[in-house]
Amino acid sequence: MNEILLSARGLKKTYAIGKRTLEVLRGVDVEIPRGDFLALRGASGAGKSTLLHLIGGLDTPNAGEIFFAGENLSRFSEGRLTDFRNRRVGFVFQSYHLLPELTALENVCLPGRVARLSAGAVVRRANELLARVGLAERVDHKPSELSGGEQQRVAIARALINEPVLLLADEPTGNLDSHTGGEIMELLKSLRTEKQTTLVIATHDSKVAALAPRVIELVDGLVQN
Repeated sequence: MNEILLSARGLKKTYAIGKRTLEVLRGVDVEIPRGDFLALRGASGAGKSTLLHLIGGLDTPNAGEIFFAGENLSRFSEGRLTDFRNRRVGFVFQSYHLLPELTALENVCLPGRVARLSAGAVVRRANELLARVGLAERVDHKPSELSGGEQQRVAIARALINEPVLLLADEPTGNLDSHTGGEIMELLKSLRTEKQTTLVIATHDSKVAALAPRVIELVDGLVQN
């Protein structure tokens, strides 16, 4: 049986909207073995993106605990949590979040620069990753000069630059047509196999979710059994 990489217990998350409290997660338990490919499926507002942000250390729960490789994230200092997000987790977002003033190569290099890795090694790895995602001829192009699918490929390369243990993709095909979305999913699947990376995707698309060996359905902030 595979080692459990991440375990979440009793996660609750609420947001204050004016005088109203919005309960997004209402007690979620999930275990993710190392090397797993898991899809979090649910309608808009079901809590899947919130859960993804919590397990990636981008947000903190109001209640519950998250253990990564046996360590409780709530006990991490802010500096250690920042390092965890930078080095151990790769993020792929629906809206790409590329810096418009930087080239594809510079965007991919950015997390490596933040981690203070060797500049030469980071550039070499970024070039290798961009070639792997089919953008060897586009390294000097800025996001405005790239299609949506190409921007998402840059985002995937950026997410992998620090060789993360866990890759989190939030609606990675949401802004793409079905053909390009299919290509992106095939790319994520093949890269996950090559890099032995644990992959978790959040999606409302049942066809995308069906590509994962394991699917968790979220309904109104709870795991649907």
